[in-house]
Amino acid sequence: MSDLVLTTYDWVPETPRGHVRDLRIRWALEEAGLAYRVESTPFHDRGAAHYANQPFGQVPWLTDGGTPVFESGAILLYLAERSETLMPADPDGRTETIEWLIAGLNSIEMASVPWSIFKFMGDTEETPGRQALDAWVASRMEHLERVLKGREWLAAGRFTIADILMVDALRLVDRFGALVEHPACRAYIARATARPAFIKAHADQLAHFAKAD
Repeated sequence: MSDLVLTTYDWVPETPRGHVRDLRIRWALEEAGLAYRVESTPFHDRGAAHYANQPFGQVPWLTDGGTPVFESGAILLYLAERSETLMPADPDGRTETIEWLIAGLNSIEMASVPWSIFKFMGDTEETPGRQALDAWVASRMEHLERVLKGREWLAAGRFTIADILMVDALRLVDRFGALVEHPACRAYIARATARPAFIKAHADQLAHFAKAD
C-alpha cells in the first residue's frame, strides 16, 4: 500500500468534536495497524483543491498514493479490501459485513442525522417535524436492539468495519439520550469504544482540533 494520508478539517467548533467522521477512518487504520498521516484542510476556506477531493466540501477523504477516496463508508470499504482485520475474505463474511455497513449508513444514520441536527439546535418537542423524527429514530433503535441482544458484533461473528460505522452512528444517538431503554445497544457501544484503537483514534481527533484553538 502506498503512503496513506487522511485529510480532515484544521478546526471545528467544540460541539461536534469527537464525532467528526474522520474518526471512523482513524479507528479503522488503527485497528488494521496501517501507517498513515493526517493532513488538514481549512474549515473556513473550502477552495478548489478541497472540492477536487470531496465534491460536497466535507471531510474526510483518504489519499493512497495518487488515489483519492471520499465518503467514510467508501473509505472503510477501501481499507477493508486491504486488511482482513477489517473484513473477512470469505464471500459470506464479506457480504454480511457490507450489508451491515450499508445498514449503518442507510437505516440508522439516515434517521439519526436529521434528528441530531434538531438536538444540536436545542429544539423543543413543539418544533415542527420533531415528533416524526423521534418516532423514526425510536423505531430504528428498537429493531437494532433486537439484533444486538443476540450477538456481540454485527457481521461474521467478529469485529469489522460494519461495527466501526454502526457504533459511530449510535454514539450520536446515545449522546442525546435516545438509548436509555436499549441496553443491548449501549452495551455494544461500550464494547466497541473500549477497544484500544478507538481510544487512540478518539484522543487523536480531539487533540488535532484542540491544537488549532
